[in-house]
Amino acid sequence: MGFQHRRLGEILVELGVLVPSEVDSILRRMKERNGSFGEIGVEEGLFNQEMLARALARQYHLEYIDLEGFEADSELLATIPMALFHKYGVLPLFPKGEELVVAVYDPTNVSGYDELEYLLGRRLSLKVAQEKQISHLMERDKEAKGVLKEVSQDLKFQLVKETDKGEEILSLDKLTADTSPIVRLIDSTLFHALQRRASDIHIETAENGVVIKYRVDGVLFRATETLDSRFQGPIISRIKVMSELDISERRIPQDGRFKVRLGNKVIDFRVSIMPSIFGEDAVIRILDKQAVASDLKGLTLDSLGFSEEELPRLRRMIREPYGMVLVTGPTGSGKTTTLYAVLSEIHNEQEKIITIEDPVEYQVPGILQVPVNEKKGLTFARGLRSILRHDPDKIMVGEIRDQETAQIAVQSALTGHLVFSTVHANDVFDVIGRFLHMGLDPYNFVSSLNCIIAQRLVRTICSKCRKKVTYPDSLMAESGISPAQAAGQEFYEGDGCDACYQQGYKGRSAIVELLELDDEVREMIIRRDPLTRIRKLSLQKGMRVLRESALEKVFKGVTSLPEINRVTFPEEVMKR
Repeated sequence: MGFQHRRLGEILVELGVLVPSEVDSILRRMKERNGSFGEIGVEEGLFNQEMLARALARQYHLEYIDLEGFEADSELLATIPMALFHKYGVLPLFPKGEELVVAVYDPTNVSGYDELEYLLGRRLSLKVAQEKQISHLMERDKEAKGVLKEVSQDLKFQLVKETDKGEEILSLDKLTADTSPIVRLIDSTLFHALQRRASDIHIETAENGVVIKYRVDGVLFRATETLDSRFQGPIISRIKVMSELDISERRIPQDGRFKVRLGNKVIDFRVSIMPSIFGEDAVIRILDKQAVASDLKGLTLDSLGFSEEELPRLRRMIREPYGMVLVTGPTGSGKTTTLYAVLSEIHNEQEKIITIEDPVEYQVPGILQVPVNEKKGLTFARGLRSILRHDPDKIMVGEIRDQETAQIAVQSALTGHLVFSTVHANDVFDVIGRFLHMGLDPYNFVSSLNCIIAQRLVRTICSKCRKKVTYPDSLMAESGISPAQAAGQEFYEGDGCDACYQQGYKGRSAIVELLELDDEVREMIIRRDPLTRIRKLSLQKGMRVLRESALEKVFKGVTSLPEINRVTFPEEVMKR
């Protein structure tokens, strides 16, 4: 090359990452042990991989690229020998005319890249990226290749069948011919749903055909074009066979479940079949415990997106020695995840934590988790009674649905246990009404209750396609935002890109309202004062409603105005 490369240390000093004495220190270490300047600097913690990649890009007059959230082009990957790229530590990104744009983490390996160009018969255009990002994407490619290879060879997903003794027998389904396109369609639908982090798959039958939809981040979107009506019967039959349901019964709803082994992962699927005027519809809920388990490692209340004002109050409540903490919200509002985050924060070796759940959604190390089994007579109430004889310090009840469970939970909280549970209600004040209507003694109930949290999930704007938007005054007025509030605020939405599958959103964040029970509120509940008065008093004391929490996320650019209007009511703020 014609130009002279500057030293890497010099560039890092110029970028303000190192001081000259640290450069000398790294050079001394290079003499002591065999390693490059960059490797030793990262090992010693003097700079991270991102700064190294940026400096190398500047040193070799190349462009730096951040691969966070990058999705590879499956059509491109299908046409090139990936094993060859892996060998040279090169990640193909996209074609650009006759050239192929690639990401590398070591631009010094010029001879290796020349060799690869020769073998491909194609010029490479280099960009520099972080080594860990390239390695992560290569691993993902290897995994996907392995799975796709299995599917393409028609080894299919392996169905896992459970016996009464709890052992698992692998039963490869022999009822359908190996070449059946329906089997391949269902297998690829399950595979793509897992890839896209979907929570449910909806198979909807209409007059003109069948539509498959995925629910991602709480919102449905189409996964396929409308399929011909003649596929409806075979698709539903295949799902019934997998779930061991009655194929001949088409007039009543059926519920089932199946497990699938995919590589070394076992994934649970819950199935609901519902008759409709055009045939039968199916909904498959995905419970990918291992994906959740990896999310759980970093699961804290901070990571859920709780606001800085509410966090200290909530942390104080969950560390109380006894009492009851209730989380409320509709299905899919993240109640259970919040309780798991709470348990993982307070878990220590000195206390026994027991949970009873229906079902146990994900395993937490060091905590005794009991699944409800209605068929065998293990209900929430019966299980909770047994748990109390098992010497717990803290208890989590998956859901309080009936008077008996509510009474035992309240009694447990009064006898020195800290009880966490969820309950279905619209907001924190509805919970009070619901418990009192169950016939509980108001005095016992309020004595046991520490706080009630109501929560919802809002989708967060995709960081790759986030852009500023201006909303019309009419939408602002409908959303309960005054001109004074909107003054100087910037609003954002997602444009839709490959990283977020054109949705404009990726991931979700929690919005909460937290009612802390003090003596005044307790007395009002015991006197059975109207909930409107209790609400008014709580708001005067500074409680923030869900809508305010949601608006704060809009003003911070985390989510969009249409998204919070989908999840919360503007009237909540207006009622103040």
